[in-house]
Amino acid sequence: MKIIKTLTGNINRPFVKYPNGESKGKIETHRDDPDRKPLVSIIIPTADATRDGLLPSLLEQLKQQTFRDFEIIVIIGDTRQGRAINCGAQVAEGKYLVTFDDDTRLGHNDLLEKMVTQIEQYDDIGMAGVANIIPENASFFVRRLMKELPRRTSPIVIEIIDSDMAEHPCCIIPREVFIEVGGENELIPRGLDPYLRRVIRTAGYRVVVLPDLYIHHLPPKTFRKFLRQFYRNGKMAAYVNKFYPEFVVELTTKHLDQVKEKRSLTVRSFSYLYRIIKTLITLKIFYLLSLVLYLSGFIIGYMTLKKDSV
Repeated sequence: MKIIKTLTGNINRPFVKYPNGESKGKIETHRDDPDRKPLVSIIIPTADATRDGLLPSLLEQLKQQTFRDFEIIVIIGDTRQGRAINCGAQVAEGKYLVTFDDDTRLGHNDLLEKMVTQIEQYDDIGMAGVANIIPENASFFVRRLMKELPRRTSPIVIEIIDSDMAEHPCCIIPREVFIEVGGENELIPRGLDPYLRRVIRTAGYRVVVLPDLYIHHLPPKTFRKFLRQFYRNGKMAAYVNKFYPEFVVELTTKHLDQVKEKRSLTVRSFSYLYRIIKTLITLKIFYLLSLVLYLSGFIIGYMTLKKDSV
């Protein structure tokens, strides 16, 4: 595929409900045929256009897809994932938006073909994701993380099911729906998936997981990166809870689980303590460590972070 367009600087995003300043990211649009309007716009935000070599690998996998009627929009260098995706959606020309994280690995060559074929049959679907499974060649460390940590894996389903497990690493959204709900929330640095699922459901659309489709979206591959990620996740969660509590959304851990109403910080704190005790009893060491790291980051973040400081 060829780069047919490169944009730098701010992209005006009039449809966005919760904007946050100008984007300083660079946008590259890739297409096979520059003169043909695609059916699908693939949006990939990335900090450095490489992600330890995983982004180039993803782009190579996309070249092997049986479905070819797409453009790829790579947003490079925007620190806000939501803003980056919104910028990509603003310049997208496809009927459907497909988001990938820059470290996503595709499970099979007909993934896009089956995603598009299925969503085109249902007008009531506003967001559709796929399963995330452990690759056969995963290291012992990665395999243990994915088995112990909630939401790090999700099983392949055999029929379309309503599920809170649809996520940005691989999901498809009709562009009209994305525009209708105001796009991604650019104010929050964490919790984008739950926010987007909630506003799509509130607008009257279904959030589902599609059958027989899967990707590999892996946790950090080294212990050091694991420590850094969960501590940072805790700090970013503290920022949202402190300054934008209205955007905090409860999570589920399984397909078909109902999303619960948001609980008070006190109730969530006791629930968190219960999870820590449970992991001690069940000897899920990596899960326990992730909880401790997250809590440490949350406490420090809540005490030190100021609004618009991240």
